Amino acid sequence: MNSFASSVTARNTVVVHRRLSRGHDVELVETNRRGHATRFAHDAARRGVDVVVGFGGDGTLNEVATGIAGTDTALGALPGGSTNVFARTIGLPNDPVAAAELLAAGIDEDRLRPIGLGQVNGRFFCFHTGIGYDAAVVAAVERRAAMKRWLGHPLFITAALSTWARGYDRDDPHFRVVTSNGTLEDGFFSIVLNTNPYTYLGNRPLHLSPAATLDRGLVVVTFRTMRAMTILRSLFGALRGGGVEPTAELDEQVDLDHLVIEHERPFPYQLDGDYLGETERLEFHHVPDAVQLVFPGPTATS
Repeated sequence: MNSFASSVTARNTVVVHRRLSRGHDVELVETNRRGHATRFAHDAARRGVDVVVGFGGDGTLNEVATGIAGTDTALGALPGGSTNVFARTIGLPNDPVAAAELLAAGIDEDRLRPIGLGQVNGRFFCFHTGIGYDAAVVAAVERRAAMKRWLGHPLFITAALSTWARGYDRDDPHFRVVTSNGTLEDGFFSIVLNTNPYTYLGNRPLHLSPAATLDRGLVVVTFRTMRAMTILRSLFGALRGGGVEPTAELDEQVDLDHLVIEHERPFPYQLDGDYLGETERLEFHHVPDAVQLVFPGPTATS
């Protein structure tokens, strides 16, 4: 668990722990810096623990998945962050206490199956990697990390507007995207998806591509311009639930096993909502059956 995550409190931690402990031995481990959850999860898998549950934001869950990928230990998700994209994508409610009921039911009923993960430069991701503008927005939010717990989505919207207006070069392309289908030389903003939706605005999911599922290859959506009308049109389409519509300014490629995003000048990227800095090259792979996932049970067990 990450006690600094937006929705994690002392009270709901006790309730969640109590619920998961019915019929199971549960060990609670608290993280306090980046990388902790990966180390703890890897150690748990080495010891033969059946399930490791990430209780925190999407970054905490990503670290747990990275620590247990390729082992027999299963991954459980509990929403404790401000957005909780992956937990909500697999059908969990955004409230951690309600989610614990369904997660416990899934564990009790052995509702486990293997899922594919994305991998970039050797690191796994559960739902997406953002390159360019998207990552610059996440970096702006993380510079105000103390406010994130209290402001949540309004902080992201403010960061998106200020980054577009004065924090990101809208004139020159930032990278090229290389796939088996060819090369795009003029990338400004790409999202490599392992699942859909891309994120949530409050209770509204932003559906970029219905082709992004846990059972298929990766999807890359690339904006080839930073024109406001192109971005807003795509945003409205995503909010309507149909996904983005490819155009000359917006490229979509699906079912990819491998792709490369690169440039001579460093560009920013984020992975499952965590800003990881700048790089000149990202190499992506889709890894089928990378981890066993606990899916929520249909009803709570007593």
